[in-house]
Amino acid sequence: MHRVDWIKFYKATSEPQIFVQPAVPQQCGQGQIVPQGQKVAVNKTKTLLMSAYQEHRTGRKEVRVIAVVLRSETVAYRCLLCCHDQLYISEGVSNIHTNHFGFAYGTADIMCPLPSGCETPSYITVTSAAADSEDKPDKEFLKVNNQKAISDSFPYNFTVCLSTMFDFTNVLQLVQGLEMLQLLGVNRVVIYKTSNSPEIKHVLDYYTQKGLVEVIPWSMSRFLNVSRGWLPEHGPGDLHYFGQIPALNDFIYRYMYQSRYVALQDIDELILPQSVNSWSELLPLLEKKYGADKCYMFENNVFPNTITLPPPTSETLPPQSRCCPGWQNVSGVNILAHLYQEPIIKETHYSNFKIIVNPRAVFIPKVHGLLDSLHGCSWVDRNIARMYHTRAPKQPNLTPDQLIYDGRLLSYSAQLTLTVNTVLMESGLLPED
Repeated sequence: MHRVDWIKFYKATSEPQIFVQPAVPQQCGQGQIVPQGQKVAVNKTKTLLMSAYQEHRTGRKEVRVIAVVLRSETVAYRCLLCCHDQLYISEGVSNIHTNHFGFAYGTADIMCPLPSGCETPSYITVTSAAADSEDKPDKEFLKVNNQKAISDSFPYNFTVCLSTMFDFTNVLQLVQGLEMLQLLGVNRVVIYKTSNSPEIKHVLDYYTQKGLVEVIPWSMSRFLNVSRGWLPEHGPGDLHYFGQIPALNDFIYRYMYQSRYVALQDIDELILPQSVNSWSELLPLLEKKYGADKCYMFENNVFPNTITLPPPTSETLPPQSRCCPGWQNVSGVNILAHLYQEPIIKETHYSNFKIIVNPRAVFIPKVHGLLDSLHGCSWVDRNIARMYHTRAPKQPNLTPDQLIYDGRLLSYSAQLTLTVNTVLMESGLLPED
């Protein structure tokens, strides 16, 4: 590998040029800063840049650029860093993640070393070393996030990542899920969104205005044919499941120093404690039993949304759970109506789990668990907490008498009903009378 000298362009006398999009300082060359969520194509390659984050945990001063790459393509990357209004260049090293599910494209980290004198870069872009001489001069730059490591006083205690939302129309379960997350102690929900119905957009706008939800546009169709499936045989395309893996990676680093804990799950999944009522009460129990800064894995329990059965005669429903007269006019699934789970089988119980974790202990996430972390993962005893997954059946041939009643969700039903009704009325989805 040839040596790449650090190159430094010293400050010119003219003022930076102003673009419609924010421009990098003129001394860093002609270029624009792309908005959040916009992808940057690396010229003369099949590489797409997603986002950039300064790394503080590896013992090396470097920036991690999250990218999507063609796995069969070999590229020598060059990193252009704008630091103190001056341009520095270093050689980038790519690491392709193994959880590509057999698709032609996969997620990668392009690690860009920081030259001496450039400890806190403001912006970065990546080029192909082979194409640099003929590359266009007006490059697109990503903002470098996480310039400072924080160990306490986080803006959020619990943040949930929902990735990725596409063709989504399930209004009622979305509202119920977001309200349940708040009852559990979640104060931020990040949604990587590809497409949804107008009613869903209305709900997301409502929660965004309230400050609970951050919606990150997530579409790569301009560059790639993304798959609608998680394996190539389930849906043709270049990249797994609407780009879910790069979304998860972006989320971990985006909220690494914003949230004490993060959860990676779907809107039809709820991690419910069994002996306490909130995640704030649950996490100290988990840290004491399994150790701090671990990834906590919660067993998956499927509650088929195609079957509605009354509780056993020995169970008494709280008054609010016999509701709600207007909900049948709202599209989607009512989770309070599905209280029977499928018997546990290995295929769904242990493979489709989800996690809560300290993001500062994570290097590479997966859909289920982690690929690389500081302290590993531990299974949580189902009697302490487990995941309730209200969805289409995984064992469709079961008869109703083979399902198992679990009424834990009803302990939240009184408060959940009130908050869901409030949201539906305030957002105009339910008449106030």
